[in-house]
Amino acid sequence: MEKLTNKEEEIMHVLWKLEKAFVKEVQAGLEDENLHYNTVSTIVRNLEEKGYVDHKAFGKTHQYFPIISREAYGKRFWNEATRRFFDSSYKNMVSFFAKEEKITAEELREILEIIENKQ
Repeated sequence: MEKLTNKEEEIMHVLWKLEKAFVKEVQAGLEDENLHYNTVSTIVRNLEEKGYVDHKAFGKTHQYFPIISREAYGKRFWNEATRRFFDSSYKNMVSFFAKEEKITAEELREILEIIENKQ
């Protein structure tokens, strides 16, 4: 999976939410609604070339839909972030969030319960 730019990722979030959309609908779902139609269309076509979306043709217009799930992308993103920033250690990642007070002791207990019940 090729890395996405911030705009590509934003467009993917719109497509994941809508499940299928024409470029105008994608454009309306973006935070920056002033982004020109042609720019959005180009980014969507780039996403198609990268293998993230596909389309169904309706005459001269296309309805786009994601072919990579949000979960699959998230898994790849977190695996890569863990490798790059935490030496491939999920323990280091969780410790970081605990030290930064981004995760509570209760949440950690819930995670532990999930791990213990999985076995």
